[in-house]
Amino acid sequence: MKRRALLLAALPLPARAGLNFPADFGAHPAQGIEWWYLTGLLADRDGPESMLRPRFGYQLTFFRLPGPAAADHPSALAARQLVLGHVALSDLAARRQRHGQRLLRALPGAVHTTVGDCDVKLRDWTLQRQGDGYRAAFSGPGFALDLQLAAPEPPLLQGDAGLSRKGADPEQFSHYYSRPQLATQATLTLDGQRHRLAGRAWLDHEWSDSVLGEAVGWDWLGINLQDGRALTLFQLRHKGGSRPDQRSWAGGSLRTPGAADRSFSPDEVTMTATRHWTSPATGTRWPVEWRLNSPAGEMLLSAAFDAQEIDARRSSGLVYWEGVAQLFDREKRPLGAGYLELTGYAGRPPLP
Repeated sequence: MKRRALLLAALPLPARAGLNFPADFGAHPAQGIEWWYLTGLLADRDGPESMLRPRFGYQLTFFRLPGPAAADHPSALAARQLVLGHVALSDLAARRQRHGQRLLRALPGAVHTTVGDCDVKLRDWTLQRQGDGYRAAFSGPGFALDLQLAAPEPPLLQGDAGLSRKGADPEQFSHYYSRPQLATQATLTLDGQRHRLAGRAWLDHEWSDSVLGEAVGWDWLGINLQDGRALTLFQLRHKGGSRPDQRSWAGGSLRTPGAADRSFSPDEVTMTATRHWTSPATGTRWPVEWRLNSPAGEMLLSAAFDAQEIDARRSSGLVYWEGVAQLFDREKRPLGAGYLELTGYAGRPPLP
């Protein structure tokens, strides 16, 4: 794999960038790590103004990893591939987050990631591409969520035609695309009460052999703006903080209706934490408000509420912050909302 990465690095980017759909909607079992990451906001189905007042946010993430068994092991029950799952539901009025986690070997009919198209199953947690959209279903403590997601726009290819640099090292890159602004219809059962909801979602799919390199963690956000745009920003951090001189890499993109998608170079992105929250459960200090500068302009990002820490040590060995965040302009006028993800503040993620 190292030889392959070095060979690719010797080629000009256009010769090795680019993704192939529908095949790249599916799994890439030869790669060291892969994930499908779905987040969204949901409001009551009572007219367009409700979209500005979401009631719930959610996360569904599947990770695929090579298992300890050899790829050519003859048993159908051998742990050739592992599938991890994380789910969360943020109740914005109650300011409460519920989350769950799973880790299982791939098993015929029960646990799989499918090559050729998006079809991921972790028992009754599922994500499947259907026509021009997706269907997802999952459950957690006291809740169950069923989602129908419409995807009329083509995938947003992050980086250079889907090849997203994660550092100066030529081996440090991922294949990465997003599906922002997914129009969503949902049924949520919460503590026995049924809710019919609607909203917008964001789906990321990424696979790689080397993500972090020498970095200790990352700060990432994916925001659906009210005017139809979609903003991605991220930075990978060296040990010690998130100042620009302590970053190992940064990037992002902007999708604007009617215009070409725009990718950002590392020197075009600055993410500066302006407020922190300390978790009473783990003692971790999380940056929950940010000042952002990019080709999209100067913006402010704030967590919808602070207590959205996820302890997933029983599955991935990771404690991270993942939750609903709101985007504002310099005058603090609302621009949109989406999800903020923070890792490496409670220990380095166990990733290559």
